[in-house]
Amino acid sequence: MSAIIEELDPEHRDVELPADAAPAPAPAARQPRGSARPRRRGPAKRTPGDWLVLVVAIVLGFFIAVPFLLILVNSFKSPADYNTSGPLALPTEFYVDGLVAFWERVNFPEKLWNSVFISGLVAVFAVLISMFNAFALGIGRVKGRLWIVVLILLANMLPQEVLLYPLYFMFKEAGLYDSQWAVIIIFTVIQSAFGTYLLASVYGTFPRELLEAASLDGASRWQILWRVVYPISRPTLSVLLIFFFIWTWNEFLIPLTFLVSNATQTVPVAITVLQGDRLMDVTTTSASALLGLIPTLVFFLIFQRTLTRGITAGAVK
Repeated sequence: MSAIIEELDPEHRDVELPADAAPAPAPAARQPRGSARPRRRGPAKRTPGDWLVLVVAIVLGFFIAVPFLLILVNSFKSPADYNTSGPLALPTEFYVDGLVAFWERVNFPEKLWNSVFISGLVAVFAVLISMFNAFALGIGRVKGRLWIVVLILLANMLPQEVLLYPLYFMFKEAGLYDSQWAVIIIFTVIQSAFGTYLLASVYGTFPRELLEAASLDGASRWQILWRVVYPISRPTLSVLLIFFFIWTWNEFLIPLTFLVSNATQTVPVAITVLQGDRLMDVTTTSASALLGLIPTLVFFLIFQRTLTRGITAGAVK
């Protein structure tokens, strides 16, 4: 207000405004005539293609879930109930003798510990070896890198049946036959071959400026690996760890060949051997499959967020 008085009458610059006089509000900023306020967009409409993909996903999910539902339903049926109503009907009574019978016959806690011990060590060792190999191939740029990666890929594509006799002869001579360490060594090499192939391609695109900056700061190769490369690639390593654990848990042929004694067998081997040896009924077989499925399901649910973050880590910068 005082500024307006000074411009209108320079002689009345000393005029004081009353104490209760409020300053005039500033004029509101006007928007250009051509500009329009952004409109709120409603939810995007689904196209026929989106509905088709949704229907196909629901159908596939149904067919995937049906075997698990059958296992769950038949695990709590009595043999008489199964023979009367069939596999698709719900149980008329809650029958748990099949679960108890399988638990006691195979000493399930022992088999569970064997599977956890083998799968856990294989997952950890395979991830470490994969990271070291990929660091040398993808970042170290060793000579013949391309041929080494191709050789690893070809070795990873060999079926396990081809490896049985050479591995059996080798571990028999080494005194590791019927030992869990034989299975751990075999699957560590197999899983690390895949991990090396995957991580080598990932580390090959690692930003060179970041590595050069760490090198100029005086970091050694070991420090670059653990302080630069490992923290950035930790989501990918977590995904590999989860996959290696589940893949090793579900393996059957090599553990069946190398784990002969009852005390060293894993859960899948114990289920199959007991089915052929004791001729279990269908409900006990379903109960054994349910007990073998629960640990992997719990493991997946625990590390579900880790798996999701690791898969989507490369999609968002």
